[in-house]
Amino acid sequence: MPSRKIIDRQIPILPREIRFCRKCVVSNQRPRIHFDEEGVCGACRYAEIKHNKIDWTAREKELQEVCGRYRRKDGRFDIIVPASGGKDSARVAWELKYRYGMHPLTITWAPFEYTPEGYQNFRAFVKTGGFTNLEAWQNGKFHRKLSRVAFEALGDAWQPFTYGQVCYAFHIARAFDVQLVFFGENGEAEYSGDPRVYNLRGMPFDAWAEQYFKGATVDDLIEYGLQETDYFTKDDYDESDLTFYRPPDPADMSKRGIEFHWFAYYKKWTPQENYYLASEHCGFQANPFGRSEGTYSKYASLDDQMDGYHFYLAFMKFGIGRCTSDAAHEIRDGHISREEGAALVRRFDGEFPKRWFKEFIEYLDITEEHYWEVMDKFRTPHVWRNDNGVWKLNKAVYDEYPSDAVPGYITSLLPENRGKE
Repeated sequence: MPSRKIIDRQIPILPREIRFCRKCVVSNQRPRIHFDEEGVCGACRYAEIKHNKIDWTAREKELQEVCGRYRRKDGRFDIIVPASGGKDSARVAWELKYRYGMHPLTITWAPFEYTPEGYQNFRAFVKTGGFTNLEAWQNGKFHRKLSRVAFEALGDAWQPFTYGQVCYAFHIARAFDVQLVFFGENGEAEYSGDPRVYNLRGMPFDAWAEQYFKGATVDDLIEYGLQETDYFTKDDYDESDLTFYRPPDPADMSKRGIEFHWFAYYKKWTPQENYYLASEHCGFQANPFGRSEGTYSKYASLDDQMDGYHFYLAFMKFGIGRCTSDAAHEIRDGHISREEGAALVRRFDGEFPKRWFKEFIEYLDITEEHYWEVMDKFRTPHVWRNDNGVWKLNKAVYDEYPSDAVPGYITSLLPENRGKE
């Protein structure tokens, strides 16, 4: 049995009364979300500003000025761009290099296990897009154990990837004496999180643990592993193994003038447009199997065999799956209506990601039974109810609309029915 202790500090502060945004399909269970007096989420309000009030011509001039200050005339690297080869990072890197004359060093914190399509897109990004890239592969034995700890402690095996995805770029900036690090979008603004950071050009260094790490650093995970498990020991890692999981000293980064920027602060962020640009210029290809599991889209988060379990655990904890995030963004971009979004959520949210399930439990070195024990551990009580042996959401956005012919996904308590919805 997994330890019952949970160190995701987002869960205890979730509101117990579930409400849905009146404009999109996201609920107030998303961590750090804010609803205004009209019941509209912060991301929808930000979208109104993004589409109607921001002077994007002026923002682009700001970008040109930033690039002009830091562009190196001798052709040395002058900007770090974290890049997986996906549509979003491909757009950022391509525009900064070819439209703004920068000399990007793209860096990649390796996924747990590449999908064939993910590796193909990564290689196409480097070869077709024309980029120099440094890819960091972690201590594989340690990374696997740390991911299992994160799975049991935070309800997200993905978390060790997040540490490196954020921190690695700044270590490389220090090593190459580069002062600019450009990420893609501000997820808090685009997907509805903390309104305090909506209008910033980058995430403050001192907010990383709260905003990106679920309030738990890699050292918190290690402490949990040592105290709460029988498979994680001090012999599994050296201090050097932790280097890229930890951020560099913020004071040192400030002293060196290293800056964190979101490209989406300067250029309007539309996922579909990113897809078109990445396909045209960087050889990006959508999911060859059609839509991705748990959603209706086919061009996002294709890199890693473990992606689907990150989204599925979010569904356990918050009742918000991959489809909710995709549909909410497309509603804000004016591509679909709220009613259409709710129908998509009914159809796809919480679909079990079965394609790589065998590989996932083998990677974590757990049994299928253990997997489902962790699922139930993180099934938040005010979000879920047990209805005659079947887990159902207490409240769903599609409840507001007439039922269509396709039922929402549910997960049976019976082991033989798990993952066979």
